[in-house]
Amino acid sequence: MKNAIARIAGIAALTILSLGFAAQANAQATRTWISGVGDDVNPCSRTAPCKTFAGAISKTAAGGEIDCLDPGGFGAVTITKAMTIDCGGMAGGILASGTNGITVNAGAGDRVVVRNLTISGAIGGLIGVRFLAGASLTLEHVAIYGFGTGTNAAVDFKPSVAGSKLHMRDVEVQNNLGVGISISPTSGVAASALLENVLVVGSGTNGLLATDGAAVSVRNSRFASSASKGVFAKSTSTPVEVNLEGVVSANNAGGGVASQGAGATIRISDTGVFANGVGIQSNLGGAIVSFLNNRVSGNIVDGAPTSTLLMQ
Repeated sequence: MKNAIARIAGIAALTILSLGFAAQANAQATRTWISGVGDDVNPCSRTAPCKTFAGAISKTAAGGEIDCLDPGGFGAVTITKAMTIDCGGMAGGILASGTNGITVNAGAGDRVVVRNLTISGAIGGLIGVRFLAGASLTLEHVAIYGFGTGTNAAVDFKPSVAGSKLHMRDVEVQNNLGVGISISPTSGVAASALLENVLVVGSGTNGLLATDGAAVSVRNSRFASSASKGVFAKSTSTPVEVNLEGVVSANNAGGGVASQGAGATIRISDTGVFANGVGIQSNLGGAIVSFLNNRVSGNIVDGAPTSTLLMQ
């Protein structure tokens, strides 16, 4: 009888112990840590960090944050929930040869923030940052370079649900083979974007492309040395609008500022358009509205806005 009781007690103790381990394994922290000398079998705590973003994301609670403890390359990642990734003060990076750097495919109410990160496509990187679903994506102090195959974009904002928002601040997008920044919602979806202090240089096609359903505001930004157009709004079925303030578009082989299609409108204020193939270009009914405080000079063909507005 005593032996039976002892066995039952032992089984109960083992069960409790195993449940404790399971709870610990499944626990998610609101803040996790990664390090170049970490290990993804760790709990991603400050004293036992993980090694990759992919390893840390499963151990980070929705709405939580992954931080970098030291410089390192932390691998490509797919984000499926509200999340902040911040490598502030550290040389955090993603090397994404042959794949996407960051893919965001989150819930309709999820907000994703990426700060202080370098994302490199090396040789054959596809898309630097790809957004498919979520409430919003914020990129701050991020550098993206070496992506694209000519048809891909370094930043591809392509939401499938109406109302998604993109905010880019202090972002560099350089030397990508395709479009620098593409804001192209899926058919029938409207989305908005705000770009502040963004530098796009050396794109293989267009620097900024906005298509059907996009409403984009750009402030204090530069688009230069693209193989095609610096800023391009293109409508085929539904309206698209781009508002430029304090922007320079220069040395683009095609057009500096171009609008195509009856639903496409670009408004320009305090904007410089220099040394492009065609400075201001409208096709197929596209509109370019000037507030009469812009500078257009030194282009092979300067072009002219389709209409003007007085400043108020």
